[in-house]
Amino acid sequence: MSEWKKICLLTDIPVLGARRVARPQGIDVAVFRNDQDGVFALLDRCPHKGGPLSQGIVFGTSVACPLHNWTIGLADGCARAPDEGCTQKFSVHVEGGVVHLDAAELATLALDQQAVVAGPAPHSA
Repeated sequence: MSEWKKICLLTDIPVLGARRVARPQGIDVAVFRNDQDGVFALLDRCPHKGGPLSQGIVFGTSVACPLHNWTIGLADGCARAPDEGCTQKFSVHVEGGVVHLDAAELATLALDQQAVVAGPAPHSA
């Protein structure tokens, strides 16, 4: 049985937008809300080049990565053809207008993933 962690109110997530959830370890989780009040949670990292999905455009049950416009399915975290790859999805539970994520998943899933660091490439000495 899952232990659910309260994240926010449904109304705290913009319609067709996202809210980031910080974790003690690993990359943040992006919690999305579509125009039908469907709520989905994915690792905030595109499988292509690591773009922040939380900054993408939500449409239907997908999000467009802000870096290269890959379409990522919100329900499964997978890129739509012809693109390939998936990002980690997280279980979501909404009850009484309150959004919850699975506490065990937050603590254990995708901790080995690293955030993309913007800026110039490091120089060799």
